[in-house]
Amino acid sequence: MRVLQICSKPPLPEIDGGCKAMNNITQGLLLNGVEVKLLTISTYKHPFKKEDFSKDYVAKTGVENIYIKTKVNVGEAFLNLFSKKSYNVERFYVKEFEDLIVRVVAEKDFDIVLIESLYVSKYINIIRKVTKAKIVYRAHNIESEIWDRNASKAKGLRKIYLKLLARKLKKYETDVLNQFDGIAAITEKDKSNFIRMGCKIPIEVFPFGIDILHYETNGALEKKSVFHLGSMDWHPNVNGLKWFFRNVWNEVVKNFPDVEFTLAGKDIPDWLMKHEQKNVNVIGSVKNANDFINQHSIMIVPLFVASGMRIKIIEAMALQKLVVATSIAAEGIAYKDGENIVIADTIEDFTKAIIKYLSNDKEQKRIAINGRELVESSYDNLKIVNSLVMFFKQIMN
Repeated sequence: MRVLQICSKPPLPEIDGGCKAMNNITQGLLLNGVEVKLLTISTYKHPFKKEDFSKDYVAKTGVENIYIKTKVNVGEAFLNLFSKKSYNVERFYVKEFEDLIVRVVAEKDFDIVLIESLYVSKYINIIRKVTKAKIVYRAHNIESEIWDRNASKAKGLRKIYLKLLARKLKKYETDVLNQFDGIAAITEKDKSNFIRMGCKIPIEVFPFGIDILHYETNGALEKKSVFHLGSMDWHPNVNGLKWFFRNVWNEVVKNFPDVEFTLAGKDIPDWLMKHEQKNVNVIGSVKNANDFINQHSIMIVPLFVASGMRIKIIEAMALQKLVVATSIAAEGIAYKDGENIVIADTIEDFTKAIIKYLSNDKEQKRIAINGRELVESSYDNLKIVNSLVMFFKQIMN
């Protein structure tokens, strides 16, 4: 089987969940004996750097890229107000990337074209013209849902503008659904929502998976600590941390004066770098996420705007860390509250949860071990991609 994988950003380095998700699919396909050709967009937020790709990776995938200026242009954004097109999607379309697709398809026959994220779906028209390969949409989430939730949290003119963007994006997302030959959704919820949006083509669920062998736990820690790991160029992460610092952390410190909170992630804003919170360490980007996670006890994920799955939660579970998260953050994961994760949606519940498990090593360890077992049974990447390959074959027939 030959697969042309088209990505909205480089899979490497794995600096966020989207990159990890795409790279895990690439690796899983290769391990399943699938021939993969990888094309990716390069942007100012996610630039393509040749040194991030090993010679073996390049040899196996023949990865190629085109740089696109996706940064918001005020003039273009203003003119788009008078258009029916989605500005979110339009920013990712250029003729040069379309030409790259045409050239690659002319050089080799493919069985499947895998569209990674909604933002490269606009190339579906040219793909249809130049190949008979089946087109599968790997939907990392429902994009319009994220923007709609963002709008609900905003105020004033920003709220009005975000609602307009969300409405246009939803119309585009709805209109494009049935133009694919199949959809590989991340969660059961996303699958149900796509069907409600009018999806009539084959659609199945293939969650984010990891190679569990790459996640070695470090046992008990001498010092208890709380942590968060995430990209700070994503507003929901920033807003969640603002909520956490404003409402939760000070109360935790009152009960545990020596406990520390460590924040890691790329593009941390100035207000966080210059924070005045007690017992808070901001370290920015980390070279090895697993090593960082293994140094701490409890991961917090205070997300109130999201869609799809949070792969960082899966990784923390794999490393036997207790995760305290909102129900929105844990969407798509087959969890059991109080068994393999702790769900907290209010200030009181979030505060009580952290205090409770900092006080109870035995319960913290029990839930952490159960989290690892959940990942081993349900989120093995090789098994998930094997099922995805079977889905490809069904569509091809």
